[in-house]
Order: sequence, then structure tokens, then C-alpha cells
Amino acid sequence: MSRLTLVLLLTATTFTGPAALHAQNLPPASAVSPSTNPSVPAPASPSKAPFTYTPLHLPNLPPGVLEMLKLEGQFSAAVTEGGGKAFSSWFADDGVTLNNGQPAVLGRSAIASIANWDPAAYKLSWYAEGAQIGPSNDTGFTWGHYDATTIAKDGKSTTTTGRYITFWKKVHGEWKVALDASANEPPPTNGLPTP
Repeated sequence: MSRLTLVLLLTATTFTGPAALHAQNLPPASAVSPSTNPSVPAPASPSKAPFTYTPLHLPNLPPGVLEMLKLEGQFSAAVTEGGGKAFSSWFADDGVTLNNGQPAVLGRSAIASIANWDPAAYKLSWYAEGAQIGPSNDTGFTWGHYDATTIAKDGKSTTTTGRYITFWKKVHGEWKVALDASANEPPPTNGLPTP
């Protein structure tokens, strides 16, 4: 057996397969899916493969981070079901939205005046990919991926995807959105760096 074959064999044995996953305290890919974690909805686009791991199944996350992720999942589920009215209801009175190519919207009442979409015509959903909580446990943020689908009267739909970040703060003991910002996904680069 050549030295290269031995190295490849040891590498394959050491770093692949279920034993390696358990050694890292990660569940096997087949054991975790978005359907087993209702607090983090799967991507709305059926053309995308569902993500394999969700942070709620990893054992080393602090309780505050888990709380942020759960909160973000509840926010997304409420908006998917209730549309714009549900979206604006999660904001603090002085909350802010920043959207791609749009001016900032300041205050919950201003956000409610423009977030008036019906979920039957416009479906917005997202899932968190990460979170942090502040040292005082009364502020934090989540970030991740969103899908926004506009459904025309003829039934045709157009989906935009992008990234988002939500900043949270506690107001009288209740979590509220302080700032929600989003940006469309950049065009594909086919693996080439952009100048």
C-alpha cells in the first residue's frame, strides 16, 4: 500500500461517516430537518433544497441565543400567516425598517401604514442562520435568509430572495423589533470574484 493511499484511507476513516459527526456532537444529516423544528420555518421556495442543520439542535448554544432564534421563528410564522399587519405588530413604537432601494421607515405607525400586504398576494418568510444576545439579555439580533413571493391575479408568481438582520430589544419585559433591514441576494458570480 502506497503512502498516499494510506493517508487517503486514514483521512476518509477519520473525517467522514456518522462516527465523525458524533465526535463533533453534531447529529447525522438525516436526523435533522426543518420539519422537526417548527420554530424555524423552512425556505418558502420549493426549488431550493431544505437546509440540513438548524442551530436549535446544536448543544453548545447559550440559552439567550436559543431564545433569539425561537423568537425569530415565531416572528416569521406570524408574518407568513398574517401578512403586513402581523409584520408591523412586532415592532417597538420607535422601530425602523430599512429595505433595498427604499427610504428608511421610522416608527411602528409608519411601518403599519406601508406594511399592508395580504398574505394571499404576497408571501414573506425567512429563517434565522445566526443570532447573538447582548450581555444584559435585553437586546440581541438575528440574521438569515428570506423569500418574498408576489402572486399576480393570473396566478403567476415572482420570488425575490435575500438576506436580513433583525435587531431586538425588550420593551417593558416583552421582545420587540427595534430594526429590521434586508437586501436582495446579489446576482450569481459562478464562483468568480467580483472586481
